[in-house]
Amino acid sequence: MIKTVGIVSLSSGIIGESFIRFETDIGVRRLREYGLNVKFMPHALMGLDYVKAHPEKRAEDLLQAFRDPDIDMILCAIGGDDTYRLLPYLFDHNELADAVTDKVFLGFSDTTINHLMLHKVGLNTFYGQAFLPDICELSPEMHPYTRKFFEELISTGTVKEITPSDVWYEERKSFEPDQVGKPLIAHPNEGFQLLQGAPVFSGKILGGCIDSMYDFFNGERYEDMPILCEKYHLFPDTEDWKGRILLLESSEEKASPEKYQQLLEYLKERGVFEAVSGVLVGKPMDETYAQEYRQLLVQVINKPDLPVVFNLNIGHAMPRCIIPFGIEAVVDVDNQIIKFTE
Repeated sequence: MIKTVGIVSLSSGIIGESFIRFETDIGVRRLREYGLNVKFMPHALMGLDYVKAHPEKRAEDLLQAFRDPDIDMILCAIGGDDTYRLLPYLFDHNELADAVTDKVFLGFSDTTINHLMLHKVGLNTFYGQAFLPDICELSPEMHPYTRKFFEELISTGTVKEITPSDVWYEERKSFEPDQVGKPLIAHPNEGFQLLQGAPVFSGKILGGCIDSMYDFFNGERYEDMPILCEKYHLFPDTEDWKGRILLLESSEEKASPEKYQQLLEYLKERGVFEAVSGVLVGKPMDETYAQEYRQLLVQVINKPDLPVVFNLNIGHAMPRCIIPFGIEAVVDVDNQIIKFTE
């Protein structure tokens, strides 16, 4: 049972900006309505410029959250694009390994990098939701599908199974105060789509945002990111991927098919598709390039026996489930369910 949530800004510091205060107030109220104590870590609310300039303070907040005996769950504020800059402050002197304790860690997007940091030191984490985009949602309430998984996580400390949402929502075009209370436009959802391979397979899930993984290998966004990730051996090696299920989801940047293909090629070059037992792929925002992505997954992987399942409600498209990393999962597309067994 989660009692105290510690909120960290490990990438963007946007939750500290005054223009977004009305959203954070919504999120804090909702968390408190669950009976949760809410603790913002010391630098989480310092704003965009400060957080950007001080990766060492972001790392300090994460370490403090793990060391704080009162905090049961570490909730990421939002994603961003440069949490890789925390690497020296978490690994140069085994800081993260020495601080990490068995707490619930939840985030997605650029937080993919933090999930892999925590995987490296042996902590199983939870992927799929964050404070600002989910708890602070401007609709009259949290999306029911999103809320179901968050409530399960805070009440039990885990997630036992995932089924598809009945609907998906269009991306909100404005986040101004006049949007408070306005629901998103909904469309019927088609459920899990098997692109190839057996409909039933198993393994421990690991992965995240395809855009963040692209930056592991390509320095066009940050020249030093591939260098640092390689220095600290952050991307799992082929042996570590063996028997796992790879999770991929795409961001609000809506990667062009050309960029999507390049990322898949990077993963293929590193032997990931030869090692894993299956691939799970999240629904793209607004279903942009969905058909192109489906075709590229089959074409680039070029391994017909490898199960590839598309259209999970995970990642940047709403609503979002929560996926446990590091727990044995059984994917059953015929019955439209993913079950987790500890």
